[in-house]
Amino acid sequence: MRTPYMRTPRRRWIAITAAAAMATAVPMLSPSSAGAAGTVTLPKAHAGFDYQIGGPYTPPAGVAVVSRDHDAAPAAGLYNICYVNAFQTQEGAESQWDADLLLHDAKGKIVKDPGWDEAVLDIRTAGNRQRIAAKVDGWIDQCAAAGYQAVEPDNFDTFDRFPSYLTQAQAEAYIQLLSAHAHLKRLAIAQKNTAELSGDHTVNGLDFAIAEECADYTECGDYTAAYGNHVIVIEYTAKGLKKACTSWGSTLSVVRRDVDVVPLGTSGYVRAAC
Repeated sequence: MRTPYMRTPRRRWIAITAAAAMATAVPMLSPSSAGAAGTVTLPKAHAGFDYQIGGPYTPPAGVAVVSRDHDAAPAAGLYNICYVNAFQTQEGAESQWDADLLLHDAKGKIVKDPGWDEAVLDIRTAGNRQRIAAKVDGWIDQCAAAGYQAVEPDNFDTFDRFPSYLTQAQAEAYIQLLSAHAHLKRLAIAQKNTAELSGDHTVNGLDFAIAEECADYTECGDYTAAYGNHVIVIEYTAKGLKKACTSWGSTLSVVRRDVDVVPLGTSGYVRAAC
């Protein structure tokens, strides 16, 4: 049995209207990995990383890998990972989805993630999973057309926070639809969090991992057991960054960001690396 995480959700998307900033660094790429439709290119292990899902800005010196929201242009010259919220809607975006694809409780009320006020998507049936995946696949197509090399589907662990409604099997069946489509588009696809499912990465079609606070929660080894050094670590506290750098800084990509992941120049911005 899995023990549900009792955590405050940590990632955040902010509506992006700015064009992506230009960068001059040489991209750092890893040998290709086999995907369902051919080969995909993984981000180089232990590369400088920046998490920019809250808005794009010029990547700091030494950064070779960037994650940005699917509405933002990729950073020129770098390895780019495209963020999509795949298991929940964005805050206030319920109207953009068919009502029957939103999870409802017994009283007919939409079930929301209280941490971010995001509606949970109803992946309980194969039909719903196909329809939800079709919408997210449109974003993945957008990522591929823009020139991204990988995709990051967020909230894989939603079922863990709502065990009265959703199951691990449903989440894995759904992520397999997304990974198959990403590979058709020659995009690598990341496992976002959910350390306990790292051992299922092959059947789920996942190529590398993006792990929030895995050092703080002593989970990084769960990811490396499955993905080797192809793990990107995001910490949100000075304590977490110190622990990550001490244990994993010589082998994994590690960065500290502020919890709202705001752009450089915005109040509250925090970024540090090993």
